[in-house]
Amino acid sequence: METAEDIVSDTFLKASEYWAANGIPHNPEGWLYAVAKNKAKDHFKHQSIVDEYAKNTESGERYSEPEIDFSTEAISDSELAMIFAVSDPMNPVEAQISLALKILCGFTVEEIANALLEKPETIKKRLQRARDNLRTHNFQIRPLSRQDIESRFETVLKTLYLLFNEGYFSKTNNRMVRKELCLEAMRLAMILTENPLTNSSLTHALLALMCYQSSRLDARINEEGEVVLFDQQDRKRWDHSLIEKGNYFLIMATDGNEVSKYHLEAGIAYWHTTGSDNKWHHILQLYNQLLIIEYSPMAALNRTFAYAQVHGHEKAIAEAEKLNLPDSSYYHGLMGYLYSKSDIRKAVLHYENAMNLTKSPAEKETLRKEIERMKTALPEG
Repeated sequence: METAEDIVSDTFLKASEYWAANGIPHNPEGWLYAVAKNKAKDHFKHQSIVDEYAKNTESGERYSEPEIDFSTEAISDSELAMIFAVSDPMNPVEAQISLALKILCGFTVEEIANALLEKPETIKKRLQRARDNLRTHNFQIRPLSRQDIESRFETVLKTLYLLFNEGYFSKTNNRMVRKELCLEAMRLAMILTENPLTNSSLTHALLALMCYQSSRLDARINEEGEVVLFDQQDRKRWDHSLIEKGNYFLIMATDGNEVSKYHLEAGIAYWHTTGSDNKWHHILQLYNQLLIIEYSPMAALNRTFAYAQVHGHEKAIAEAEKLNLPDSSYYHGLMGYLYSKSDIRKAVLHYENAMNLTKSPAEKETLRKEIERMKTALPEG
């Protein structure tokens, strides 16, 4: 895997140098795959020579170049197949997901840590142990049985979910929205619907969630690259065709009795697309169910925002304080919002704490401008 990562890095380095001098080729993807394939061939040939020399034998098995299908169709399927492959139960689920995000989705250690709410040092150790396990067990990419696919399915879904989330709201990248990650997660999820073993209500619920969230991507960022809050978004910029697809997949997801976190989050996202007067009551109820199924600090904070819309900011402040998340930038951002109408000084203090805690440059800038706006409303003295 380290060799594969090195080949990919070398390929992109060559691309940055060659494209800068000669321009971007007509088919950039094909160019990258061709260069990567050639570098892989060179590596295999070199390794074969080294091995033969080390064995000091006159003849051994002749080097044979591995047959790799680099067609567009094979690449699309192989990416998903690789996620299934590294989701090997010889490693704990968290390690499987970390490996998939690092090797196949291109996440940095910091991005994985943010996605899994862990410390970077923890992720580094987890990745090392996972790789050692694969080496010890002579990991190979092979066709998976029905049982393999079914046992790894939920891990693959969570990997795609986290890949989409990083695109929807990047916590470490200079761009808060990384549309290409959202599209890639959706593409891979769509492939799951083409296989009878993975074409399930869970897949449809996840796709519904992705469609609803993606429908607002263009409206979430303004021309200056700043995040636009939901209530301030221009609904004319929403992609209503994606909302319709979300409706379709959500209906497909209800074909059965299963209710997962993806179902509940898709339901929440659905209500966000409607103009219903009582949508926040429905959203709050769904968050209450979600926290029972799978608690997370982020879900709890989002639930508190919905609580504020139903019961008012003052009661929501008390709810937020119960969460005890003083080291979370999202907690302070929410508290800043909740105090914005009753105590501007406290609101500014929380927004400043949020700005100091977040690692997102885009979010820092958005918070800075909000702080400046609120300070102008402070009485003199």
